[in-house]
Amino acid sequence: MSESGSAPRRGLSARQAGTVEGVIVGASILSLVLIFQPFSLRLFSIGAGAVVIVGLLFNLVPMCRPGVRISSLLKGLAVIVVAFAIVTALSLASAELYAYYMTPNGD
Repeated sequence: MSESGSAPRRGLSARQAGTVEGVIVGASILSLVLIFQPFSLRLFSIGAGAVVIVGLLFNLVPMCRPGVRISSLLKGLAVIVVAFAIVTALSLASAELYAYYMTPNGD
């Protein structure tokens, strides 16, 4: 128990923080390897999708410090997911509008 009498602060240990950071960095390296491998178009496609996802997850690396609560990481992840969903929806909507306005009036 700490000297102030409050409960000990729960958060990531140094090992857990390093593990989370290592997983994110390792996944980004793996996705780049999948993109630049010359053998399979399927692996390239997986790597291309993974680069986008891991690129977004890389925003969590500054939060991978000892003492940071897991709930803070999950909140950061939620913000990333919501931002990705909004950007994706806006992109799809603009593509639909572009297709609508580019269609000849006769069709």
